Amino acid sequence: MSKETLSPLIATIVDALDDLKAQDIIPIDVRERTSLTDAMIIATGTSSRHIKALGDRVEERLKADGGEVLSVEASDQWVLVDADVAMVHIMTKEARDHYQLERLWDMSVGQLDPEQLFADAS
Repeated sequence: MSKETLSPLIATIVDALDDLKAQDIIPIDVRERTSLTDAMIIATGTSSRHIKALGDRVEERLKADGGEVLSVEASDQWVLVDADVAMVHIMTKEARDHYQLERLWDMSVGQLDPEQLFADAS
């Protein structure tokens, strides 16, 4: 997936999460670290119902914008949307604090600037 295509899809995901008031949305560019996906997007929801609604919104918006959703996995603490070019992790605060995915992907390198994403999409 080219950089030109990556930014609009990630912007769509971030916008979908923001629409339903996800907290601490962090997109991370992982293209240099894994061949599984181009980006990891991590967000926090306030409850099990909220994280499910966030996952549903991401799936709806991606499909509406021509993106691909390969699978959705869910528990009461975590929703994972595999959007091919991005893996979207939506967790409760407790799960996010426990798993610390940001540390796994080293936030000091490769964090995407959400402002730049929206600038690229225009």
